[in-house]
Amino acid sequence: MPSSTPPSRPAQHRILVVDDDADMLRLLSLRLKAAGHEVVAVGSAEAALAQLDIARPQLVLSDVRLPGKDGLALFDEVHARHPSLPVILLTAHGTIPDAVEATSRGVFTYLTKPYDGKELQEKVAEALALSAPAVHQAHDNQAWRADIVSRSARMTDVLSEAFMVAQSDASVLLLGDSGSGKELLAQAIHRASPRASKPFVAVNCGAIPEALLESELFGHVKGAFTDAVSNHKGLFQAADGGTLLLDEIGDMPPALQVKLLRVLQERAVRPVGSSQSIQINVRIISATHRNLEAAMAAGQFREDLYYRLNVVTLLLPTLAERREDIALLANHFLDKLAHKYDKRLSGFAPEALKALTTAAWPGNVRQLYNVVEQVCALSTTPLVPLSLVQRALRIPSAQVLSFAEARQRCEREYLVGLLKMTDGNVADAARLAQRNRTEFYRLLQKHALTPGQFKADGAIGDDVADERQE
Repeated sequence: MPSSTPPSRPAQHRILVVDDDADMLRLLSLRLKAAGHEVVAVGSAEAALAQLDIARPQLVLSDVRLPGKDGLALFDEVHARHPSLPVILLTAHGTIPDAVEATSRGVFTYLTKPYDGKELQEKVAEALALSAPAVHQAHDNQAWRADIVSRSARMTDVLSEAFMVAQSDASVLLLGDSGSGKELLAQAIHRASPRASKPFVAVNCGAIPEALLESELFGHVKGAFTDAVSNHKGLFQAADGGTLLLDEIGDMPPALQVKLLRVLQERAVRPVGSSQSIQINVRIISATHRNLEAAMAAGQFREDLYYRLNVVTLLLPTLAERREDIALLANHFLDKLAHKYDKRLSGFAPEALKALTTAAWPGNVRQLYNVVEQVCALSTTPLVPLSLVQRALRIPSAQVLSFAEARQRCEREYLVGLLKMTDGNVADAARLAQRNRTEFYRLLQKHALTPGQFKADGAIGDDVADERQE
């Protein structure tokens, strides 16, 4: 019999349980909670998908027979969005063939009803051992990702995978548009790794002239060339024992790609002008905004180097794809920059914050930081006005979609984004959506969303009371 977890001890893992049988749902929840897990229990596939948008679990445990979408359809959608998230199916004898077929498609395993409690716990433990940890559980503290401010479900997935890969020495390729935060993520991976006490060194491969890049990376000896008046350790040696970020790796000249490949293969560098190689122990993270597969096809990037660097790929979303983070980031930057400029700033005017959250942001987080820095430097009032934000943006704003324009397939994501932006305030969310509160509550009910889930302090406020009255 599993031992109970003391109330003061945090849950070990978040498990999403899906079953339309209320008694079975209660029994599964009790067993899993007794083992120390945090359990989110829902009665349909639609409600499960809504929960995935709110917070990523480490395991999905679902019945095959569900109203509407069945468990197999739920698995297909979960697998498409989160390939590394394990799914266990519960099945009656009549649906065993379906469950067996599902395992060939990627379902972790299946259990037949009535299930054995001990077997359930064993399978859950096996699945969780392979799952990415929750970001809030991934480390004793948040120092490893302190510079990455986010409440986005997509960023949560990226951070969970980043922490998991940090525990190995696998090379990581970070993909994402310019300004999306690739160097910050590389630093976070380094801080979460066993190499955290050793150096983190970053070099922009596109910012250094080709004639100097080899010496910068591998070092040189005295007399190697005209200006080599002394021995110089390269960045590989500077990062020995730690992590080296090769930023904008897609811009590295072809001749240096060959030499970099040799270094990665031999784990040794030969300084320019030297006949001796020096052993190095460096974890490589590379980053680029370029499409390296297209560059390989065009003969601009070596295929063998690509596969050396691309052991694990992490793709950062654009700021427009994590729009619920904009207000959070803007206020974070404002607080940070107010100290830099010795300004007493209390925040953004509501219309100014709305302009920020609806802007297009082609320059991503870097552009947002620059905009906030400009308004911070120029603001003469504690509350940053709309006029300063509009001046700093200098680009047309992208309007928040109304529900009449939104397609059914993205309606749930749209609602989740609004509720995250407003911390679960239905009145504000309804105004942003251009819908009255009654209609908005119907949409929330349709997608199994509860405003209280989005409140920062977890408190039940006026919206919840109004919902009950509705």
